[in-house]
Amino acid sequence: MKSWVRWGAGALLLSVGFYYYRKVIPVYRVEAKSELVMLGDLDGDHRWGPGDLKRLDAFLTDPFAFSNGFARRVDLNQNGSVDAEDLRILRSLADQPDPYYAEQASKAQGIAFPRPRELYRYEPVGAYRPRVRWALPPPHPLPELRWMDALKPSQGRGDYGDNLDAEIYNEAIRLQEAYRKRVPSLLPMELEHAQRKFARCQDYLQKGERFDLLLELIALVEDAETLRAGPSDEKAIRYLQFRDSLRGLLASQLFDRYRKGEATWQEVLQAIEQHLKKDLGLDYRLASLPPPRDLTNLGNYLQRAEWQYYKTSTQSEDFHQLLDYAQHDPRYLRSVSRTSRKHRDPHVENHNLPMVLLFREALRIKGGDKKRAVGLLDEAIRIPFAWIKSIPRENLPSSLALDNFLLPGNKEDGSDKSRHWNVFGGICLYKSPEEALDLALKRELKDLKGSGFTVDGMTELIRDMIANLNGMYHVMAIDPNLLPKQTGEDPSR
Repeated sequence: MKSWVRWGAGALLLSVGFYYYRKVIPVYRVEAKSELVMLGDLDGDHRWGPGDLKRLDAFLTDPFAFSNGFARRVDLNQNGSVDAEDLRILRSLADQPDPYYAEQASKAQGIAFPRPRELYRYEPVGAYRPRVRWALPPPHPLPELRWMDALKPSQGRGDYGDNLDAEIYNEAIRLQEAYRKRVPSLLPMELEHAQRKFARCQDYLQKGERFDLLLELIALVEDAETLRAGPSDEKAIRYLQFRDSLRGLLASQLFDRYRKGEATWQEVLQAIEQHLKKDLGLDYRLASLPPPRDLTNLGNYLQRAEWQYYKTSTQSEDFHQLLDYAQHDPRYLRSVSRTSRKHRDPHVENHNLPMVLLFREALRIKGGDKKRAVGLLDEAIRIPFAWIKSIPRENLPSSLALDNFLLPGNKEDGSDKSRHWNVFGGICLYKSPEEALDLALKRELKDLKGSGFTVDGMTELIRDMIANLNGMYHVMAIDPNLLPKQTGEDPSR
């Protein structure tokens, strides 16, 4: 037999063998990457003992400083909460490390105890797993937040209202812990802003509006855990004052008269100019603003190229992580569920909290790099969800955001306001907050002129500016150095 025939036959046999090895043997047909998790093993020595109790005490003193993965290992009864039964089970195991003897001792006293195998779990590596809730008394009750005493942990009914109450209580404890750490360093303006939000929470609590209360608490937690403003950043906080002034303008008698044709568009622009002067100390003549971009300025093209670089640096794995978060994180799913029918969100309140949460997650994915986080969100918000678009419109509820289901959107805006949030927040990084505000005003005035100075055009100018200001403030004020300060393993999850 010729040598080339022998070599060919050998190569064929090797190919068949490799195919059989990779495609027929089950271990290669099903690729599974998992890790074994030992519940209650808090010190990482693969056994239960006094070291775990020492770590438990540290966790109970400052629970939200520990990672999500650490908190999940405290949930020994696997009910999604850290509660008194978890502590009892772990202390029993520390006293009697053999789970079979610990189980027998508990049964002898008529107390339910997990089967030994239930104390071990295989979890997929890299999959997003939400943090378990807190269902114990507050570690450090605060006198100034005494109104939160009315909030209680889950009653164990398992219905929608009970789950809502459990999440509200968890956020309230998380807020107390974050506020306790941050209040000594808050600026007077920040403290005043927090007090206004506390008042809104109390109002929601008194009225029984639990869903809105939950979202307000989540927003406060994000402020306390992620935002840091020094004395030199007071102007950034004033952007929120200008935003609130614009919201007030939409509900003002002047704007009502403008809708009825009893006031002119010039009067509305003059009112915006007055707010710019009062809130930010800026003099503007809005009607005579030039176009938003100077096409002769080479710097604009260079900054655009830099922006495009950070956008295209986004990897497929980054998208997967962000969408995994958007599909499974309970806090995000609650916040993005606040949608409304058309013309029912005049103050653009439905987009801000989901964008804050997404930006925080994008920062985690991108290692704290704000430019890369903005680039990731800029790409992700435009992801076309073909599966939702393929459903006939008549089969969809009227309040559903058609073009973006998992990412922030609303019936009347789609993902438009979310992009405004991210784009002008990003311009603060590539240019400056002052230039971002200037460009935003010029951009919205250009659109207003294109609409013929109609009421709808003026309304959208104000609403777009509200979204712009939200993004500018949060992108500026979120401090990446605050985010990774969790102890224990698995700090990112």
